[in-house]
Amino acid sequence: MKANNLVLVHELGKEILNSDNMKREKRFIQHANVSTYEHSIGVATMSLTLAAIFRVKVDKVSLVRGALLHDFFLYDWHDKTAMPKAHAYLHPLIAFDNAKKEFKLNAIEKNIIQAHMFPLSIVMPKYKESWIVVMADKICAMNEIVSNLKLKLVGLLLRNN
Repeated sequence: MKANNLVLVHELGKEILNSDNMKREKRFIQHANVSTYEHSIGVATMSLTLAAIFRVKVDKVSLVRGALLHDFFLYDWHDKTAMPKAHAYLHPLIAFDNAKKEFKLNAIEKNIIQAHMFPLSIVMPKYKESWIVVMADKICAMNEIVSNLKLKLVGLLLRNN
């Protein structure tokens, strides 16, 4: 299922994935050692997986596009000089502002981007697609962080033996 969903992400998100700004996201680290580009693809893939697991009929195009653009803030948030002070709270609005300048967005996609940090964000998820991306984003972020911690732990154990 995951491999099929990854193919579907690349098909439905082709316009976004081929954009220069999305390609720029390959240079920005999102969580641990995962780029914002990789994270966004992971969230889109996980969103399709969750929709299938929960057997929820969704607008797959909007789900994928919104998930791909949810972190389209276009800066390295680890660089304190490049980011706003309240990145966690503001980046959904920055991502939305960037996305609407570059892509034609529908209401579902707009809400996905603006609400993906719920409950930290000021925008409430209004659509089932938005709620799915909220969950997928949290799952992917935790997986990325935990995977990196596991790698560090194995490295420490190997060095100490």
